[in-house]
Parts: sequence; structure tokens; C-alpha cells
Amino acid sequence: MRRLKPFLALFCAVLVAASLFGQQIQLETGGDRPVLGRYQSHAVAPISLVNSGRLEALVRAGKIYLSLQDAIALALENNLDIEVQRYALPLAQADLMRAKSGSSIRGISTGISSSNQGSTSQSLTNTTTGTSGTPGTISSTTFAGPVTESLDPILQGQVNWGHQSSPQTNTLFTGVTSLVQTQKNYNFGIGQGFLTGTAASLSLTNASTFQNTYTQSFNPSLQSALDLQINQHLLQGFGFAVNNRFIRIARNNLKVADLVFRQQVMATVANVIGLYWDLVSYDEAVGVTQQALTLAQKLYDDNKKQVEIGTLAPIEIVRAEAEVAAREQDLTTAETNVLQQETVLKNALSRTGIASPTLTEVRIMPTDRINIPEKEAVRPVQDLISGALDLRPELAQSAIQIDNSRISLQGTRNSLMPTLDAFVDLRNHGLAGQVNTIPVPAGSPFVRQPGAVDPYFLGGFGTVLGQLLGRNFPDYAVGVQLNIPLRNRSAQADMTTAQLTLRQNELLYQRQVNGVRVDVQNALIALQQAHARYAAAQKNRSLAEQTLDAEQKKYALGASSVFLVIQAQRDLATAEGNLVAALSGYARARVQLEYSTGEVLSAYNVSIDDALRGSVSRPPSALPVLDQNKGAGKAR
Repeated sequence: MRRLKPFLALFCAVLVAASLFGQQIQLETGGDRPVLGRYQSHAVAPISLVNSGRLEALVRAGKIYLSLQDAIALALENNLDIEVQRYALPLAQADLMRAKSGSSIRGISTGISSSNQGSTSQSLTNTTTGTSGTPGTISSTTFAGPVTESLDPILQGQVNWGHQSSPQTNTLFTGVTSLVQTQKNYNFGIGQGFLTGTAASLSLTNASTFQNTYTQSFNPSLQSALDLQINQHLLQGFGFAVNNRFIRIARNNLKVADLVFRQQVMATVANVIGLYWDLVSYDEAVGVTQQALTLAQKLYDDNKKQVEIGTLAPIEIVRAEAEVAAREQDLTTAETNVLQQETVLKNALSRTGIASPTLTEVRIMPTDRINIPEKEAVRPVQDLISGALDLRPELAQSAIQIDNSRISLQGTRNSLMPTLDAFVDLRNHGLAGQVNTIPVPAGSPFVRQPGAVDPYFLGGFGTVLGQLLGRNFPDYAVGVQLNIPLRNRSAQADMTTAQLTLRQNELLYQRQVNGVRVDVQNALIALQQAHARYAAAQKNRSLAEQTLDAEQKKYALGASSVFLVIQAQRDLATAEGNLVAALSGYARARVQLEYSTGEVLSAYNVSIDDALRGSVSRPPSALPVLDQNKGAGKAR
């Protein structure tokens, strides 16, 4: 054990040096973690399927009185599409840590979920600008080129014990017919690469040997070497621009992760708004069909009374009754549409969908109405397009990915060069041991000369260490190594592929820009059409009301027929339905324009910080004062 102490002391010294080299690891792993913590995985919290408290707060008397802002807030807190995308930033940060170690990066996903599965309405965000998987998608970055040296210091150690027995064909040098040797090796080293294309290593080797021969001057003996090796790439793999390209790309990917999260929030908010307005329009449709049923029922009751007093033929009761049955069927369809849309909206606002105990039986009562201005505000289309080009996150993503392609191209271009490496090897040797005390056998021609052992070499590890540090027995080696591929077709093909891919991506980016312009132009036209359609539907409903009123008056005077009154009622119901459809179409056109211009978050006061935290600071909306005769959500 006494002999092991010097080696253990040296090992501790090397370990301390490794800690100094490894300070960057401590910075990357986030704080003052113990040494052993660097070899443990970071804890990742399990997923949470518990809905936010806002959902419980909105339930009153078995119903959810839901405003549009509350629907958006619930989506920010509970929607699973947004929750999935919250992992994008930690994934990008982990990739950056990997890049700073000298490893190649894995890249990040830029795909988003653009619609809610099971929606009864069309997705708002299926535009031509190319989210993941669409024709406008920018290709992922390739990672060809020289491999970066490991930027994390590596500590190596080897301790072994060996016993060897070797029969000898000639005893002149060993003096024995069977050479028995026991060797103990204690080897330690530390190495690290640098962004300049440099690799350095410092190693200490120790071999303690004992042999059964009497011909050795030292027995046991200790041979050690302290070796410093430095290798520098001079052509391929040289320089910061080549070796830190993964770090730069990973830092860009952090920005991409933020943009992808923003894009997901925009898509989710736009879809939730669309789902909410669909529910409002379906709710309005229930009111329209109820009104039509009321008119049909009144006509039926009036006809029944006239048949009883003999002023009307009995067949008119049958016609009126058939109209009541038709309107009852319409009401059933309208009510089931509301139930289906509530289910879809519940799924978008809850982590567990409709399986949530809070949402299983409750009904959603929307408290906001669709309001259409008298005159649509006019904004120059060029201003809308300019704003969209600045605000659409997918365009910024594509621009960053093109920059990543250019960065990666530096590594691909560098791989065209021959390999030329310069190396320096500085090695110090040391030797120590004890005088061989194995007696020389009688009759052996070998004669041990007195004083043949130099006392300078007598000792143990302390003697060897002094020789190593004093550089008493140095070796020097300096040189270069050149490797020239005579055809280099693989590197040329990689370079050509990278350049062609970059040009494709630049064209795809321009196609995305063109697509954004088309999206904004079409969304603006659609909004103008929706406003005009609403104005026409309003006028048509007013005329249908006047027509029905006139037919009812004529019918009361005997100048009209039941058929004409029923026809006028149907026309009014159709006009009411068209007005509701025009309201819904306007709401969706408005949201589509806000999404196309990238203004959907600012238009509804959505904070990305709130979305990232999964907690909206705004309290739930106050319960509005509703018309008790019409019920919640029926007041216009």
C-alpha cells in the first residue's frame, strides 16, 4: 500500500487538473453541480394532465359561461398542441449543449399542429406558405464536413497487474531458462480538442517491473514517461468558422424554436377562435329554427281553430302540421350541431379532452356575439402585406434555416481540402529502481561489477518524478502529415449537393413570400365579400319579414292561402339561416385575415410569455347580465 500512495497522489493531481479543464462543463450543465452530477441525466418532470384552475372557475350551475377571451386563455393553459411545443425550446437548448461538446447536433422539428382533430369546421391555418410537410417547406440543414474535435476534456486512467512466464532459448542475457516477470502499470492522461482544430493530450505512463533474473542492474525497476502531444489541422478542419459551425447552427435553432412556438400559438389561437364563433353561429341557428317552429306552430293552431268553426278546409291542418314536423326536424339538427361543436371545443380547451370530469356533462354557453361594423375599415393591402412579411414566424424560420445552410456549407467546402496536420510530441523519460539483490549462481560466467549501478537512478516514484519534471531524458518530435485524395469525388458531390439544396431553399423562401402575399390578398378579398354577403343577407331577411307579414294579413282577410303563408315562413327561415351563415363567414374571414397578416396574437391581447408559462394572468371574465327570457348566449 505504501508503494501505491505516490501513484494515488499523482492521480488526484491529474483529477484536479481535469476539473480545471472542465469548468466549461459546469457552466453548460447549469450551476454548481458536483463532479458526479456530470454523469447523471437531468431530471425531466413528468407530463401533467391536470387542467388549470380557470376551467373550474368558469363552471357555474353546471354550465360554462365562456367568453372568447376565456376560450383563448384556456387554450393557452390547457391545449395539448401548445403543451407539446413547449418542449421545443428545452430540446434546442440540449442540442446547443451537445454542440458545445464538439458533437454534431440532432436538429429540431419545425412541424406544428395546424388544426384540432375532430373539428366540425375547416382549419383556419392551412395556407400555402408551407408549415411542416407542405410544398413550401425549407429543407433541413445537412451536416457534412470535418468532424470537430471533442471540446469536453477527457480523463483517462488505466491500472493493471500482469504476470508472465517466458521460456528462454538463450540464457546469455537473462541468466535463466524461464524468465518470470511481474509488471504493474499505472497510466493516466487528459485530452481535449479546441475550436481552432487543435487536439492536445497529456499522459503519464508508469511501469513497475520485477524479474527473476540476476543480470538486470535494477530489480525491481520503475520506468515512466510524461508525454505531451499536440496535433493541429492546417487545411481540412482548420479554424473557428469550420469547427464552431454546429454551435452557431444550434444557437440559430434556439431562435427557430421560439418562432415555431409562436407559430403554434398563433395556429391554436386562430383555430380556437374559429371553433368559438362556429359554436356561436350554431347557437344562433337554434334560435332561428325555434322562431321558425313558433311561426309554424301558430299557423297550425290558427288553422285548427278555423277548421273547428268551419271556415277552413280540414286539409289545411295537414299542411300546417307537416310544416311543424319539418321545423321540429330542423330544430333537432341545429341542437345536435351545437352539442357536436361543444364537444370539439371542449377537446381543444382541456388536457384530457371530454374525459375531464369538469367537462363531461356541462354545457358551454358562449357569452360573446359576432359584431359586424357598419363599414369595414380600409387598410392598404401593401401595408398588410408588409406587416405580414415582418410578423409571419414561418418566414423568419426559413430565413434562419437558409443561414444555417450557409454555415453548414462552410464545413462542406472545407472538406474539399487535403488533410494536412502538424504535430508536436514532447516526451520526458524517467527510470528508478533498487539494486538487484538476486545472487549470481555459482559457475555462471556473469560477473556483477561493484559500483556498476549509478546512484542517480536509485529510488522510487519520487526519483522518477524528479527526472520527468527536470526533463533529464527528453524526446522531441515535430512533423507534418499530408493526405491528398487523388479524385475527391465524395467531397465534390457533397459540395454540389449542399449548393443545390441552398439554391432550392432560397427559391422556396421566395415562394413562401409570394404565398404570404397571396394569403393576405385573398383573406382581404374574402373579408370584403363576407361583409357584402352579410349586408345582402340582412336586406333579404328584412324583405322576407315584410313578405311574411303581408301574407299573414292577406290570409287573415281571406285573400291568401295556407300554402303561400307557409312558403313565406320558409323564405324567412332561409333568410335567417343565411344571415347566421353570413355572420359566421364574416367571423372566420376576419380571423383568417388576422392570421394571414400575423396579427392574430396582438388583436386578441395574447402574450407569448403567458403561453410559454402555461398560465394567463388575466382573471376569468365576469358573468354577463343575460336576457332571462332568451337564456344564456341567445341575446344578440
